[in-house]
Amino acid sequence: FLFVFFLLIKCIQVFKVHFGVMKLFVCVHPPGKPAYLHIGEEVDGVDMRAEVGLLTRNILIRGEMEPTCYGNEACKFFSFDTFGGHLKAERGFCSVHVEGVEFKHMGQQSMGHYPVHFHMNGDVDEKGGYDPPTYVKDLSIHHTFSRCVTVHGTNGLLVKDVVGYDALGHCFFTEDGPEERNTFDHCLGLLVKASTLLPSDRDSKMCRDITNGAYPGYVAKPRQDCSATSTFWMANPNNNLINCAAAGSEETGFWFIFHHVPTGPSEGMYSPGKSEHTPMGLFINNRAHSNYRAGMILDHGVKTTEANAKDKRPYLSLIGARYGPHQDADPFKPRVPALVHHFVAYKNQDHGAWLRGGDVWLDDCHGGTFPDDDGSRQEVKNSLFVGESGNRGMPDLNDQSWGPGGPDHLGRSLPRGVDFPIRGMQIYDGPINIQNCTFRKFIALDGRHTSAFGFRLNNSWQSCPNNNVTDITFDDVPITSRVFFGAPGPWFNKMEMDGDKTTIFHDIDGSVSEYPGAFLVKEDNWLLRHPDCIDIPDWRAAICSGHYAQIYVQTRNPASLNMKMVKDEYPDKPLELVGALGKRNHYQQFQPVVMLGKGYTMHWDQAAPAEVTIWLINFNRSDWINMGICYPKGTEFTIISDIHNRLTKETRKTAVFMRTTQREKMGHSHQTRGYYYWEEDTGLLFLQIKAHNEKEDLAFCSVKGCERVKIKALIPPGSGPSDCMAEAYPRYTEMPVVDVPMPKKLPRSKLPHTPEHFLEVKLESYNTRFFHIKEDFAYTEVYGKKIYQSEDGIHLTVIDGHSGKILESKGFRNSILMGIPAQLENYITNLKDESVVLITSKGKLITRGPWTKILDTLGADQTVKLKDKLAFVGFKGSFRPDWVRMSVDEERAKLHQVLPIPVIKMMKL
Repeated sequence: FLFVFFLLIKCIQVFKVHFGVMKLFVCVHPPGKPAYLHIGEEVDGVDMRAEVGLLTRNILIRGEMEPTCYGNEACKFFSFDTFGGHLKAERGFCSVHVEGVEFKHMGQQSMGHYPVHFHMNGDVDEKGGYDPPTYVKDLSIHHTFSRCVTVHGTNGLLVKDVVGYDALGHCFFTEDGPEERNTFDHCLGLLVKASTLLPSDRDSKMCRDITNGAYPGYVAKPRQDCSATSTFWMANPNNNLINCAAAGSEETGFWFIFHHVPTGPSEGMYSPGKSEHTPMGLFINNRAHSNYRAGMILDHGVKTTEANAKDKRPYLSLIGARYGPHQDADPFKPRVPALVHHFVAYKNQDHGAWLRGGDVWLDDCHGGTFPDDDGSRQEVKNSLFVGESGNRGMPDLNDQSWGPGGPDHLGRSLPRGVDFPIRGMQIYDGPINIQNCTFRKFIALDGRHTSAFGFRLNNSWQSCPNNNVTDITFDDVPITSRVFFGAPGPWFNKMEMDGDKTTIFHDIDGSVSEYPGAFLVKEDNWLLRHPDCIDIPDWRAAICSGHYAQIYVQTRNPASLNMKMVKDEYPDKPLELVGALGKRNHYQQFQPVVMLGKGYTMHWDQAAPAEVTIWLINFNRSDWINMGICYPKGTEFTIISDIHNRLTKETRKTAVFMRTTQREKMGHSHQTRGYYYWEEDTGLLFLQIKAHNEKEDLAFCSVKGCERVKIKALIPPGSGPSDCMAEAYPRYTEMPVVDVPMPKKLPRSKLPHTPEHFLEVKLESYNTRFFHIKEDFAYTEVYGKKIYQSEDGIHLTVIDGHSGKILESKGFRNSILMGIPAQLENYITNLKDESVVLITSKGKLITRGPWTKILDTLGADQTVKLKDKLAFVGFKGSFRPDWVRMSVDEERAKLHQVLPIPVIKMMKL
């Protein structure tokens, strides 16, 4: 007791010197009545018990405050006095142990003045000769004016059982980047607000108004440069966070940020890039909830250079950075995964967790770009995702995010708005592995898309075909809400960004789609489809099979163009891409996923670019595609291939491409020589893009580096848009071929114990010709069995929408077509509600007359003009499901899709 008392007396003397009177006394506050609902139990498998923190202690250190703000710039943003006291431990102390103390009205809106501040102390544990190691324990720090506990240039500090409440700026704060081995154990941070000190502390108004250190002409972008106020701000990953909780931050609970080089007084303490490769310390049993942006973010860095004409942002503004942990922080040594164990996140508005980088693995948790660390992966295992739990919250008259939700459709708090799409696992970039996870209570409503799996909204970037899922369990998740690929509308906008169009993931064991080994692709991306793909209209997806990879197409001179990519098998269904980068960059990058072993062509909305570099991404050795690129007549080419090692920054030329007059010779390319075929009459430059080196399983590039083909074109001046579609097709149209057979649907006995399943249906009505013989065929396939239409006319197969049982299969002959209206009307009228109705046609179909209006009662679009061949999946009931589809054509109509059984109706918002 005497030792601790002596330290406190010494601190008080310091405060007297700097700030005038400080008071030391015992204070006990009367209990208050909570104004809001506080859950006291585990809800739907997630521990949502309210945080309880002790704010009063028998020893109180308190700053004496004036009644209002005065005398400094902070008064632009605060109406109260922000000039409090501070406790600072500087280098050279004999020993510091602070325990059982309450700090109130501490800290200032000026650098270096915080409630508890360890400043440039170096090692303060056994490594620094301190025995016992330095610690602060059992502290209550509340109503502070700048942070809670600041660890600056200090290593090995123990911060244990500390409560921080109602603080301005990052609450538990590591400052410059070299701080390591500090442990935050059983710390609680609540109600953390913006402050003026650093760009990362500031809210939008502060970010715009405070331009000190910016270059003249700087215009703030608050969500990019600032707006990162966090309860725990970790400037170095090698710190320990154990049993901590972060709730009520204006932005984020836990934020791992990266200083490429040490900043401030710590300048020079480590070599450039070390923090981005430093293995993470312990992150175990932490929780984050009720934060405005995210529960946890592991991403971004801070600007470590002063503002200049090229980059006008102030020092320490937020910038991009990528994390890739390796042994000894050496990228040439083995990877060391960052482990996030038993993290609980709930009721955070944007994300439970945003984790971007290499080898970040989540285990037992609740709740970008070309990888800088190629070969790494992100992994989520043994975790629980709950969409809408029984913790419904409370209505707030000032908050519009209250509406129906959950299985009971009762009122509840919702993120952003009542129509905001809720997603359990948001797949972005990759590769990502999701294994042995449970998704609970994700239920879409009419007007609000909700899904266990989804994708980043409004995404311009790539999607990796190595993203995969396995051992997934759905609990109280309708089959229609398992996945959603997005659709034009609120929050999704027009779905015109490149990343929105190229989404894909691999369902390894079929636990999501019921088709083991299948790939899920966006329904209208015909670069990835083949004739046997199965549509899932509710998901806006298709189930496909194949070998998939990516290409990155970088273009220069000009960089502002758009690209149209066409698969030779589906020339009428091009994929139009605008590029992943802004149009003002010096180069553009397109990142389509492709099906290997196929032919494609590229076309441009302006004159073709003078430089095109094609990176082979996720190509294994001997994988290839054929590519035709459109150029103006008279263009001359120089084409080489090289290997670029992104780690060593070394590039080695591997081959020169020679012109050939034989298109077939393109496939004879090898490691030292390649061939290209220039066909001036169509304007297409043909070459084969082929990988020649082995690749690790999850690497984007080969073991020797990234294989690339580089094309430099001398283009005649004044050339117009390089679009060769009309010349290329049908000349190079190919018959669609299924290279990898579709997987078989899992039998009901192997599906999880759920009454729901997919019903696969296939309908075809087509003409076939064998020399001079012409025949018409039509069939309906259900449960793998084909029901052939024997007579001309139309044929209906009726399925019970609850059980999936076939109720009847009936034909109406052409010979009595004029009588069909009454027959059909009576027949359909007498069908039980919630029946699935499958229709095919055979022979010449009468496409006029009142009988076609009867199809409207089954959900048909009346604006569709009928033709001879008809395939229709309809539904009789009081609502129109998303999977109602009609295909019409002169020669062939085909539908191949899955329907959810039982059929359910979404409730209106």
